[in-house]
Amino acid sequence: MNNIAKNLDVIRNQINQAKFNAARSEDNISLVAVSKTKPVEDIEHAIRAGQYVFGENYVQEGIKKIQYFSDSDYANKLEWHFIGPLQSNKSKLVAEHFDWIHTVDSLKLISRLGKQRPAHLSKLNVLVQINISQETSKSGIYLNGAEQLIEAIRSEERLVFRGLMAIPAPLPLIPSKSELDNHYRVLSELKFKFNELQNIYPESQIDTISMGMSEDLEIAIKAGSTMVRIGSAIFGARDYSR
Repeated sequence: MNNIAKNLDVIRNQINQAKFNAARSEDNISLVAVSKTKPVEDIEHAIRAGQYVFGENYVQEGIKKIQYFSDSDYANKLEWHFIGPLQSNKSKLVAEHFDWIHTVDSLKLISRLGKQRPAHLSKLNVLVQINISQETSKSGIYLNGAEQLIEAIRSEERLVFRGLMAIPAPLPLIPSKSELDNHYRVLSELKFKFNELQNIYPESQIDTISMGMSEDLEIAIKAGSTMVRIGSAIFGARDYSR
């Protein structure tokens, strides 16, 4: 077993333990393996270990990988998530190649994606990015602005609203109990909004809260996450010079 396969086993065990600790043993928590900057050989190792869902932050890099695997034996099993900030002039590329986008935060982007999603593909799964920590440097909208974007997504025939995504402020290396408690409180606000949206739109397929990375996986699952995004803990440290 190579290191990537071993790392995946560790992460899956951590997810299962976090589910158990949070009394969510019956819930399904999706694992998005964040493969940005990593070569296709690393993704192949992960696929052989049973991982089929991958997240990419950079449009052109992600498309090259999608195209590389498009003729493979497991092409139909793979699911590609765009999880990085998206400039509107690149929206067509995401609409044409990816299965999910996690980072929708404007009406302009919604309109472009809706017009650009090809008819021969399934609807594009959309998450609205919430700036949960209200950091001026972060993308995303505040919680009270979500409904306007959701209504716009629901009006687009080629898009389907699936839920919310957040990247909270990172925890310190050795967080105090008060810092952990505050982190949990912030993430729980997203879960509260998610439940509210499910009640507002009971007929919709709202089933996804994408939050939680390597350092806060357990807290995120306790707070209600249904999808975690894990990169370096699976693939190792990133080389941004590639």
